Amino acid sequence: MNAQIVGNVGLYFVCCELSKRGWNVMPTSRNARGVDIIAYDLTATRYVGIQVKSLSKKNPVPLGNSLDKIMGDFWVIVNNLDAEPGIYVLKPEEVRSRAHRGVKEDKVSFWLQPKSYMLPEFQSQWERLNQTLPNPQSCVRPERSGGP
Repeated sequence: MNAQIVGNVGLYFVCCELSKRGWNVMPTSRNARGVDIIAYDLTATRYVGIQVKSLSKKNPVPLGNSLDKIMGDFWVIVNNLDAEPGIYVLKPEEVRSRAHRGVKEDKVSFWLQPKSYMLPEFQSQWERLNQTLPNPQSCVRPERSGGP
């Protein structure tokens, strides 16, 4: 599969899994800066932004040349899409703290090694999305006042 197809397969795989778990999901514009999925619960009182990283094999996850671009409430890594997919649910700070820094020809790059994310505490841990987020006020819909 080419990279764009791998990305699409991973994105829609995660959307399907979230929907099966009671989340309403909306993929965002592809290749736009920001999260890949906005999901909200059945009562529309909890919202989460999810970044999806899709890999055809059990490879490292490329993170780019800066960890400042890591965003969202959660990261879902889907690997091994050519066979039986593995799913790993991490928080952005866990991605940052486990990132490997490399320098080649004076260029810095970061990636997440499989041994850093393919761990039982992350594997298929969808219930982490139900945990309290660091800033719950940003994820709760404000109460409406009376009136039309």
